[in-house]
Amino acid sequence: MPYALDVDQLRTFVAIAELGSFTKAANAVSKTQSAVSMQMRRLEERVGKPIFARDGRQSRLTDQGHRLLDYARRMVRLNDETMNAFSDNVLAGTIKLALPDDYAENLLPKALASFSQIHPGIEIQVECQQSSKVLQRIQAQEVDIGIVTNLDCKGMGRVFRRERLCWVAPPDRCVHEQSPIPLAIGPTDCSWRTAAISALDEMGRPYRVAYTSASAIVGCGAVQEGLAVSVLPESTVRTGLRILTEKDGFPTLPTCDIAMIRAVNATNPVHDTLADHIENSIGNLHLAIAAE
Repeated sequence: MPYALDVDQLRTFVAIAELGSFTKAANAVSKTQSAVSMQMRRLEERVGKPIFARDGRQSRLTDQGHRLLDYARRMVRLNDETMNAFSDNVLAGTIKLALPDDYAENLLPKALASFSQIHPGIEIQVECQQSSKVLQRIQAQEVDIGIVTNLDCKGMGRVFRRERLCWVAPPDRCVHEQSPIPLAIGPTDCSWRTAAISALDEMGRPYRVAYTSASAIVGCGAVQEGLAVSVLPESTVRTGLRILTEKDGFPTLPTCDIAMIRAVNATNPVHDTLADHIENSIGNLHLAIAAE
């Protein structure tokens, strides 16, 4: 008779697969990294197959690990649905979440997917706006939680993620060699725009603003078509875009701090639960500070 699988181990396994590291998964499931490693060793013993392979300093899923992942997700989801069905303390409610589209496209989906599995009774309404607009919506109590570029929120909220700010260009065209350099950047109140222009001014390199949009998706489209150079946080750089460095004649940009802000009336347990989950899922501040 086959051994039963441990749902807690499977939950940790899913967190590792979705977050990409043992460290982030440990934060997400509120365990130490050594406890997570022990759980994964026991899960491999229970399955009887290697589910992780070392890749330098990182661990990646083996073919057997990818095969297990789908089963693990279904088992964790069914377990949570079962427990919620018999629980008298199921969290329920609606949360309005606002953030720029660049963060919404890359950082948030996995965090929200795992959150909805754990808390199916909480509905999240997401809207995309630039950071300064998100701040205004938070101050007017029109949304509950906002994720913003820290410089644009005037010091409000709590920084939970830090990223390298990158120059990006199309991989197969030399638009970055043009003079003046055509830029696809945000409006005048965008901190990334300020950082990019300040860096180019300091080195005396001519530029022109070819595209202005609060949407990073629009800017990326212009870059992908070979029409401009843009500036993005590292996690939002799409596959196929080229990151420009000092070797290409582009100055190093400051880091980008990402913060979470909340409306003064967003004090319910549902708000705390989502805020904690997002921070545990995609936060990296302690790692970024250690690397610096």
